[in-house]
Amino acid sequence: MPKKGDYLREPVRHIDPKSFNAVPVIEAMGHMSYQARNLAHVAKIYEQMLADRDCTVILCLAGSLVNAGLKQCIVDLLRHNMADAVVATGANIVDQDFFEALGFKHYMGSPDVDDNELRELHIDRIYDTFIDEDELRVCDRTVAEIADSLQPGVYSSREFVREMGRYLAERGIGEDSIVRVAYEKAIPIFIPAFSDCSAGFGLVLHQWRNPQRHVAVDSVKDFLELTRIKIAAKDTGLVMVGGGVPKNFAQDVTVAADVLGFPVPMHKYAIQITTADVRDGGLSGSTLKEASSWGKVAQGFSQMVWAEATLVFPLLVSYVYHRGTWKERTAKRLSAWLDEAVHLPAP
Repeated sequence: MPKKGDYLREPVRHIDPKSFNAVPVIEAMGHMSYQARNLAHVAKIYEQMLADRDCTVILCLAGSLVNAGLKQCIVDLLRHNMADAVVATGANIVDQDFFEALGFKHYMGSPDVDDNELRELHIDRIYDTFIDEDELRVCDRTVAEIADSLQPGVYSSREFVREMGRYLAERGIGEDSIVRVAYEKAIPIFIPAFSDCSAGFGLVLHQWRNPQRHVAVDSVKDFLELTRIKIAAKDTGLVMVGGGVPKNFAQDVTVAADVLGFPVPMHKYAIQITTADVRDGGLSGSTLKEASSWGKVAQGFSQMVWAEATLVFPLLVSYVYHRGTWKERTAKRLSAWLDEAVHLPAP
Protein backbone atom coordinates (compact mmCIF):
# COMPACT_ATOMS: atom_id res chain seq x y z
CA MET A 1 0.00 0.00 0.00
CA PRO A 2 1.30 3.49 -0.83
CA LYS A 3 2.04 5.84 2.04
CA LYS A 4 1.27 9.53 2.42
CA GLY A 5 4.93 10.36 1.88
CA ASP A 6 4.80 8.75 -1.55
CA TYR A 7 2.49 11.56 -2.66
CA LEU A 8 3.68 14.49 -0.55
CA ARG A 9 7.25 14.67 -1.76
CA GLU A 10 7.95 17.78 -3.85
CA PRO A 11 6.63 21.10 -2.49
CA VAL A 12 5.19 23.75 -4.79
CA ARG A 13 7.66 26.62 -5.17
CA HIS A 14 6.32 30.15 -5.36
CA ILE A 15 7.53 32.09 -8.38
CA ASP A 16 9.38 35.30 -7.55
CA PRO A 17 8.33 38.08 -9.98
CA LYS A 18 11.30 40.20 -8.87
CA SER A 19 13.77 37.60 -10.12
CA PHE A 20 13.08 38.36 -13.79
CA ASN A 21 12.17 41.47 -15.76
CA ALA A 22 9.03 41.06 -17.84
CA VAL A 23 9.00 44.65 -19.10
CA PRO A 24 10.55 43.88 -22.51
CA VAL A 25 8.24 40.90 -23.00
CA ILE A 26 5.08 42.82 -22.11
CA GLU A 27 6.09 45.77 -24.28
CA ALA A 28 6.73 43.43 -27.22
CA MET A 29 3.33 41.82 -26.65
CA GLY A 30 1.78 45.25 -27.10
CA HIS A 31 2.61 44.96 -30.82
CA MET A 32 1.04 41.51 -31.15
CA SER A 33 -2.61 40.46 -31.27
CA TYR A 34 -5.22 38.61 -29.21
CA GLN A 35 -4.51 38.09 -25.51
CA ALA A 36 -0.88 39.19 -25.78
CA ARG A 37 -1.98 42.69 -26.74
CA ASN A 38 -4.70 42.61 -24.07
CA LEU A 39 -2.12 41.70 -21.43
CA ALA A 40 0.07 44.61 -22.49
CA HIS A 41 -2.95 46.92 -22.20
CA VAL A 42 -3.74 45.51 -18.75
CA ALA A 43 -0.17 46.20 -17.65
CA LYS A 44 -0.31 49.79 -18.86
CA ILE A 45 -3.60 50.41 -17.03
CA TYR A 46 -2.19 48.96 -13.81
CA GLU A 47 0.78 51.28 -14.12
CA GLN A 48 -1.62 54.20 -14.61
CA MET A 49 -3.37 53.24 -11.37
CA LEU A 50 -0.07 53.30 -9.51
CA ALA A 51 0.90 56.63 -11.03
CA ASP A 52 -2.44 58.17 -10.05
CA ARG A 53 -1.83 59.55 -6.56
CA ASP A 54 -5.57 59.83 -5.91
CA CYS A 55 -6.24 56.18 -6.73
CA THR A 56 -6.92 53.49 -4.12
CA VAL A 57 -6.09 50.06 -5.58
CA ILE A 58 -8.24 47.07 -4.61
CA LEU A 59 -6.80 43.64 -5.38
CA CYS A 60 -9.39 40.87 -5.93
CA LEU A 61 -8.32 37.23 -5.70
CA ALA A 62 -10.61 34.36 -6.67
CA GLY A 63 -10.07 30.66 -7.21
CA SER A 64 -7.03 28.84 -5.86
CA LEU A 65 -3.93 30.92 -6.48
CA VAL A 66 -1.62 30.47 -3.51
CA ASN A 67 -1.47 26.70 -3.82
CA ALA A 68 -0.52 27.20 -7.48
CA GLY A 69 2.67 29.08 -6.61
CA LEU A 70 1.47 32.69 -6.82
CA LYS A 71 1.86 33.68 -3.16
CA GLN A 72 5.05 35.69 -3.68
CA CYS A 73 3.40 37.68 -6.48
CA ILE A 74 0.61 38.74 -4.11
CA VAL A 75 2.99 39.43 -1.22
CA ASP A 76 5.13 41.66 -3.44
CA LEU A 77 2.11 43.73 -4.49
CA LEU A 78 1.26 44.30 -0.82
CA ARG A 79 4.80 44.84 0.40
CA HIS A 80 5.56 47.43 -2.30
CA ASN A 81 2.33 49.47 -2.00
CA MET A 82 0.82 48.22 -5.24
CA ALA A 83 -2.46 47.22 -3.56
CA ASP A 84 -4.23 49.13 -0.78
CA ALA A 85 -6.99 46.61 0.02
CA VAL A 86 -7.69 42.97 -0.78
CA VAL A 87 -10.94 41.11 -1.44
CA ALA A 88 -10.39 37.37 -1.66
CA THR A 89 -11.77 33.90 -1.35
CA GLY A 90 -11.20 32.18 1.97
CA ALA A 91 -9.32 29.42 0.18
CA ASN A 92 -6.52 31.78 -0.84
CA ILE A 93 -6.17 33.52 2.50
CA VAL A 94 -6.94 30.81 5.08
CA ASP A 95 -6.66 27.32 3.58
CA GLN A 96 -3.59 28.20 1.57
CA ASP A 97 -1.69 31.28 2.77
CA PHE A 98 -2.35 31.04 6.52
CA PHE A 99 -1.92 27.27 6.21
CA GLU A 100 1.58 27.76 4.76
CA ALA A 101 2.35 30.43 7.35
CA LEU A 102 1.81 27.78 10.03
CA GLY A 103 4.66 25.81 8.44
CA PHE A 104 2.79 23.50 6.08
CA LYS A 105 3.18 23.12 2.32
CA HIS A 106 1.39 22.32 -0.91
CA TYR A 107 2.85 19.55 -3.04
CA MET A 108 3.25 18.81 -6.72
CA GLY A 109 0.70 16.23 -7.76
CA SER A 110 -1.32 14.99 -10.71
CA PRO A 111 -5.00 14.83 -11.69
CA ASP A 112 -4.39 11.29 -12.95
CA VAL A 113 -4.44 9.56 -9.58
CA ASP A 114 -6.82 7.37 -7.61
CA ASP A 115 -8.81 9.88 -5.56
CA ASN A 116 -10.22 7.14 -3.37
CA GLU A 117 -6.67 6.21 -2.48
CA LEU A 118 -5.93 9.85 -1.68
CA ARG A 119 -8.96 9.93 0.58
CA GLU A 120 -7.74 6.89 2.48
CA LEU A 121 -4.42 8.67 3.05
CA HIS A 122 -6.08 11.97 4.09
CA ILE A 123 -4.70 13.80 1.07
CA ASP A 124 -6.81 16.46 -0.65
CA ARG A 125 -6.31 17.30 -4.33
CA ILE A 126 -6.56 20.71 -6.01
CA TYR A 127 -6.28 19.61 -9.65
CA ASP A 128 -2.54 18.77 -9.83
CA THR A 129 -1.66 19.90 -6.30
CA PHE A 130 -1.82 17.84 -3.10
CA ILE A 131 -2.43 19.03 0.45
CA ASP A 132 -2.37 17.10 3.73
CA GLU A 133 -5.87 16.99 5.23
CA ASP A 134 -4.46 16.31 8.71
CA GLU A 135 -2.46 19.53 8.47
CA LEU A 136 -5.56 21.38 7.27
CA ARG A 137 -7.29 20.26 10.46
CA VAL A 138 -4.51 21.96 12.40
CA CYS A 139 -5.32 25.12 10.46
CA ASP A 140 -9.00 24.73 11.36
CA ARG A 141 -8.19 24.32 15.05
CA THR A 142 -5.84 27.31 14.97
CA VAL A 143 -8.68 29.48 13.63
CA ALA A 144 -10.83 28.20 16.51
CA GLU A 145 -8.03 29.00 18.96
CA ILE A 146 -7.84 32.58 17.66
CA ALA A 147 -11.62 32.94 17.94
CA ASP A 148 -11.50 31.56 21.50
CA SER A 149 -8.99 34.27 22.42
CA LEU A 150 -11.17 37.17 21.23
CA GLN A 151 -13.92 39.01 23.05
CA PRO A 152 -17.28 37.55 22.01
CA GLY A 153 -19.06 39.69 19.46
CA VAL A 154 -19.55 40.42 15.80
CA TYR A 155 -16.48 40.99 13.66
CA SER A 156 -15.92 41.77 10.02
CA SER A 157 -13.75 39.25 8.19
CA ARG A 158 -11.16 42.03 7.94
CA GLU A 159 -11.02 42.28 11.71
CA PHE A 160 -10.68 38.52 12.09
CA VAL A 161 -7.97 38.23 9.43
CA ARG A 162 -6.15 41.06 11.21
CA GLU A 163 -6.12 38.87 14.35
CA MET A 164 -4.77 35.98 12.29
CA GLY A 165 -1.93 38.27 11.22
CA ARG A 166 -1.33 39.28 14.83
CA TYR A 167 -1.18 35.59 15.78
CA LEU A 168 1.58 35.00 13.23
CA ALA A 169 3.53 38.14 14.12
CA GLU A 170 3.49 37.45 17.86
CA ARG A 171 4.90 33.96 17.23
CA GLY A 172 7.46 35.10 14.69
CA ILE A 173 6.16 32.84 11.92
CA GLY A 174 4.85 33.36 8.40
CA GLU A 175 7.10 36.33 7.61
CA ASP A 176 6.37 36.02 3.89
CA SER A 177 2.67 35.27 4.19
CA ILE A 178 -0.07 37.45 2.75
CA VAL A 179 -1.85 37.54 6.09
CA ARG A 180 1.17 38.68 8.10
CA VAL A 181 2.38 41.24 5.54
CA ALA A 182 -1.13 42.71 5.37
CA TYR A 183 -1.25 42.87 9.18
CA GLU A 184 2.10 44.64 9.41
CA LYS A 185 1.19 47.14 6.68
CA ALA A 186 -2.40 47.60 7.92
CA ILE A 187 -3.82 46.47 4.58
CA PRO A 188 -7.43 45.29 4.95
CA ILE A 189 -8.27 41.82 3.67
CA PHE A 190 -11.96 41.13 3.13
CA ILE A 191 -13.30 37.59 2.69
CA PRO A 192 -17.01 38.00 1.89
CA ALA A 193 -17.71 34.24 1.95
CA PHE A 194 -15.71 33.74 5.13
CA SER A 195 -17.27 30.43 6.18
CA ASP A 196 -16.47 28.82 2.83
CA CYS A 197 -12.99 27.70 3.92
CA SER A 198 -11.01 26.47 6.92
CA ALA A 199 -12.13 29.58 8.76
CA GLY A 200 -15.67 28.26 8.58
CA PHE A 201 -14.69 24.92 10.13
CA GLY A 202 -12.73 26.72 12.83
CA LEU A 203 -15.60 29.04 13.68
CA VAL A 204 -18.07 26.16 13.72
CA LEU A 205 -15.83 24.45 16.28
CA HIS A 206 -15.53 27.70 18.26
CA GLN A 207 -19.29 28.32 18.33
CA TRP A 208 -20.01 24.67 19.18
CA ARG A 209 -17.78 25.00 22.24
CA ASN A 210 -19.14 28.46 23.10
CA PRO A 211 -22.84 28.39 22.25
CA GLN A 212 -23.81 31.42 24.34
CA ARG A 213 -20.83 33.78 24.00
CA HIS A 214 -18.88 33.49 20.80
CA VAL A 215 -17.33 35.27 17.84
CA ALA A 216 -19.37 35.70 14.67
CA VAL A 217 -18.32 37.15 11.31
CA ASP A 218 -20.71 39.56 9.59
CA SER A 219 -20.36 39.87 5.81
CA VAL A 220 -22.56 42.98 5.86
CA LYS A 221 -20.00 44.64 8.13
CA ASP A 222 -17.41 43.77 5.47
CA PHE A 223 -19.59 45.39 2.83
CA LEU A 224 -19.99 48.54 4.91
CA GLU A 225 -16.26 48.79 5.63
CA LEU A 226 -15.29 48.47 1.98
CA THR A 227 -18.02 50.95 1.08
CA ARG A 228 -16.50 53.39 3.60
CA ILE A 229 -13.19 53.04 1.79
CA LYS A 230 -14.84 53.78 -1.56
CA ILE A 231 -16.62 56.86 -0.20
CA ALA A 232 -13.42 58.21 1.35
CA ALA A 233 -11.30 57.52 -1.72
CA LYS A 234 -11.13 59.99 -4.59
CA ASP A 235 -10.64 57.37 -7.28
CA THR A 236 -10.42 53.59 -7.18
CA GLY A 237 -8.95 50.87 -9.36
CA LEU A 238 -9.66 47.15 -9.42
CA VAL A 239 -7.02 44.50 -10.11
CA MET A 240 -8.94 41.24 -10.44
CA VAL A 241 -7.48 37.77 -10.71
CA GLY A 242 -10.46 35.54 -11.46
CA GLY A 243 -13.99 36.68 -10.74
CA GLY A 244 -16.75 35.31 -8.55
CA VAL A 245 -17.66 36.82 -5.19
CA PRO A 246 -14.51 39.00 -4.82
CA LYS A 247 -15.13 40.64 -8.18
CA ASN A 248 -18.79 41.37 -7.50
CA PHE A 249 -18.21 42.44 -3.90
CA ALA A 250 -15.59 45.02 -4.89
CA GLN A 251 -17.62 46.33 -7.81
CA ASP A 252 -20.81 46.66 -5.75
CA VAL A 253 -19.49 49.32 -3.37
CA THR A 254 -20.24 52.06 -5.90
CA VAL A 255 -23.92 51.14 -5.77
CA ALA A 256 -23.86 50.70 -1.99
CA ALA A 257 -22.41 54.19 -1.54
CA ASP A 258 -25.15 55.63 -3.72
CA VAL A 259 -27.81 53.79 -1.69
CA LEU A 260 -26.33 55.40 1.45
CA GLY A 261 -26.69 58.81 -0.14
CA PHE A 262 -23.09 59.27 -1.19
CA PRO A 263 -22.98 59.38 -4.99
CA VAL A 264 -19.43 58.32 -5.81
CA PRO A 265 -17.71 57.91 -9.17
CA MET A 266 -17.55 54.46 -10.68
CA HIS A 267 -14.26 52.59 -10.37
CA LYS A 268 -11.97 54.62 -12.59
CA TYR A 269 -9.68 51.73 -13.50
CA ALA A 270 -10.37 47.99 -13.78
CA ILE A 271 -8.39 45.04 -15.09
CA GLN A 272 -9.25 41.37 -14.93
CA ILE A 273 -7.52 38.07 -15.67
CA THR A 274 -10.06 35.33 -16.32
CA THR A 275 -10.72 32.24 -18.38
CA ALA A 276 -14.51 32.45 -18.03
CA ASP A 277 -16.84 32.79 -21.00
CA VAL A 278 -18.98 35.92 -21.19
CA ARG A 279 -21.84 34.22 -23.04
CA ASP A 280 -23.48 32.32 -20.17
CA GLY A 281 -24.16 35.40 -18.06
CA GLY A 282 -21.72 34.21 -15.41
CA LEU A 283 -20.11 36.81 -13.20
CA SER A 284 -16.50 35.74 -13.66
CA GLY A 285 -16.66 36.31 -17.39
CA SER A 286 -19.00 39.30 -17.44
CA THR A 287 -17.18 42.10 -19.18
CA LEU A 288 -16.07 45.27 -17.45
CA LYS A 289 -17.98 47.13 -20.15
CA GLU A 290 -21.13 45.37 -18.96
CA ALA A 291 -20.41 46.59 -15.42
CA SER A 292 -20.75 50.16 -16.69
CA SER A 293 -24.48 49.60 -17.15
CA TRP A 294 -24.70 48.86 -13.43
CA GLY A 295 -22.82 52.00 -12.46
CA LYS A 296 -19.80 50.05 -11.24
CA VAL A 297 -16.90 50.45 -13.68
CA ALA A 298 -16.23 53.48 -15.83
CA GLN A 299 -15.28 52.93 -19.44
CA GLY A 300 -11.95 54.16 -20.72
CA PHE A 301 -9.37 52.58 -18.40
CA SER A 302 -10.50 48.98 -18.27
CA GLN A 303 -9.33 45.80 -19.92
CA MET A 304 -9.84 42.06 -19.60
CA VAL A 305 -7.35 39.40 -20.58
CA TRP A 306 -8.68 35.90 -21.16
CA ALA A 307 -5.83 33.77 -19.88
CA GLU A 308 -4.97 31.39 -17.07
CA ALA A 309 -3.61 33.25 -14.05
CA THR A 310 -0.49 31.18 -13.43
CA LEU A 311 0.70 32.10 -16.94
CA VAL A 312 0.12 35.84 -16.98
CA PHE A 313 -0.14 37.10 -13.39
CA PRO A 314 3.61 36.66 -12.70
CA LEU A 315 4.36 38.60 -15.89
CA LEU A 316 2.02 41.40 -14.85
CA VAL A 317 3.48 41.67 -11.35
CA SER A 318 7.03 41.57 -12.71
CA TYR A 319 6.15 44.34 -15.16
CA VAL A 320 4.76 46.76 -12.57
CA TYR A 321 7.51 45.91 -10.10
CA HIS A 322 10.35 46.56 -12.54
CA ARG A 323 8.73 49.68 -13.99
CA GLY A 324 9.07 51.09 -10.48
CA THR A 325 6.12 53.48 -10.46
CA TRP A 326 5.16 52.06 -7.06
CA LYS A 327 8.23 53.70 -5.51
CA GLU A 328 6.38 57.03 -5.44
CA ARG A 329 3.35 55.59 -3.63
CA THR A 330 2.90 55.60 0.13
CA ALA A 331 1.12 53.04 2.27
CA LYS A 332 -2.50 54.02 2.94
CA ARG A 333 -2.89 51.75 6.02
CA LEU A 334 -6.62 51.50 5.48
CA SER A 335 -7.12 48.77 8.07
CA ALA A 336 -5.80 51.08 10.78
CA TRP A 337 -8.08 53.82 9.44
CA LEU A 338 -11.07 51.50 9.73
CA ASP A 339 -10.02 50.45 13.25
CA GLU A 340 -10.35 54.06 14.34
CA ALA A 341 -14.12 53.73 13.84
CA VAL A 342 -14.29 56.50 11.28
CA HIS A 343 -17.90 57.70 11.07
CA LEU A 344 -19.12 59.26 7.86
CA PRO A 345 -21.23 62.41 8.08
CA ALA A 346 -24.85 62.19 7.08
CA PRO A 347 -25.38 62.92 3.38
